[in-house]
Amino acid sequence: MKAVCRDCLAAFGRRPARCGRCGSPRIIGHVELDRLSIAHLDCDAFYASVEKRDRPELRDRPVIVGGQVRGVVTTACYIARLSGVRSAMPMFQARKLCPEAVIISPDFRKYRAVSHQIFGKVRALSPLVQSLSLDEAWLDLAGTERLHGEPHAVTLARLQLEIEREIGVTVSVGLAPNRFLAKIASDLDKPRGFAVIGSAEAASFLAPRPVSILPSVGQVFARSLEAAGYRTVGDLASCDANDLFRRFGAHGGRLAKLARGEDSRCVDPGEERKSISAETTFSTDLTRLAELEDRLWPLCDKVARNARASDLTGGVVTLKLKRTDFRIFTRRRALDSPTQTAHTLFQEARQLLRPEAKGQAYRLIGVGLSNLHEALDIESDFFPDAEARARRSESMADSLRERFGAQALISARQLRGRTGRPVSKTPRGT
Repeated sequence: MKAVCRDCLAAFGRRPARCGRCGSPRIIGHVELDRLSIAHLDCDAFYASVEKRDRPELRDRPVIVGGQVRGVVTTACYIARLSGVRSAMPMFQARKLCPEAVIISPDFRKYRAVSHQIFGKVRALSPLVQSLSLDEAWLDLAGTERLHGEPHAVTLARLQLEIEREIGVTVSVGLAPNRFLAKIASDLDKPRGFAVIGSAEAASFLAPRPVSILPSVGQVFARSLEAAGYRTVGDLASCDANDLFRRFGAHGGRLAKLARGEDSRCVDPGEERKSISAETTFSTDLTRLAELEDRLWPLCDKVARNARASDLTGGVVTLKLKRTDFRIFTRRRALDSPTQTAHTLFQEARQLLRPEAKGQAYRLIGVGLSNLHEALDIESDFFPDAEARARRSESMADSLRERFGAQALISARQLRGRTGRPVSKTPRGT
């Protein structure tokens, strides 16, 4: 089988212009189609799609999910994206670009419920499912042909149709020989897409792409690579892997393999939500403890809000630091009691940071929460009093941010971290 119709699921030995059974032009065709088993599923504009499903009158209108006035865009539907609206964009800017958009505050409990429905169907196809977030996951279908009585591509096309018809949202699929290529493929034909990248074409497909397409290559690291002469993935693939390792450490060695389309990672269900983390790369290297702590606090706040939104607590705090030579090291601490508050995360992470801030320059700092479990009743005796108080306070802040936007509450430390300058005290009586 080299082709399949996405509408009636008819299979073909070679790709026709249209399906001979139903006449649909939506045909998936590839010479390696019957040999690929790693897929990446990504819901299309997930939060906005759920809102449109529940409010049919919004179907043909631009919808933005996020803070109402001073927050940021969480998700924008594809109609809004035509006006230039993007995730993480300040809401005031999104409103200017698309003034006719309907702005909806996020409802994460509803999104989690829909996600559970979608990935319940996915897990019924194979035990090898590795979630990345509420709206995306990898799936390995190797060895399931006899179970399903059909090729993997047909199984995936059938899954797409069932999710759309029964749950009311759409997903895009990428099919490839490994996780890295499958994730790239799922973004090639959105929305309602199905794209394939084979082993034979991987290197030529990747070669002209910017280095920023590679995992863990953010804007700052991309600029460093470009300054070193690596502007495209092909530039990385053509150079000596040992040279990349010398320049960028183990991360450079991994980039050399990815640049050639090589990824040996398995789809591992055990990796699901092992940790929640956040990190930031500095525009200029930092050495002083106070400056590093100012960058650490908003990361702790982000991780804690993510944990609360997912109803999770964690028992291990991890600090990540990257030196100017790109060497990365981590420090971990197990907690006496699990947490989901920025207060506890920051107190523990700063204790890990202090011994490392002895004049060494750093280009990145990150914090993570692992050993995750479902959150217990915060009023129980399981949490220490200080943790329970912090949890109540931070949950109240979550509610205010959800109602009035992400910028409704900003701590002095967070503001100082953004500006790099002390925050002047407000005179009494003002």
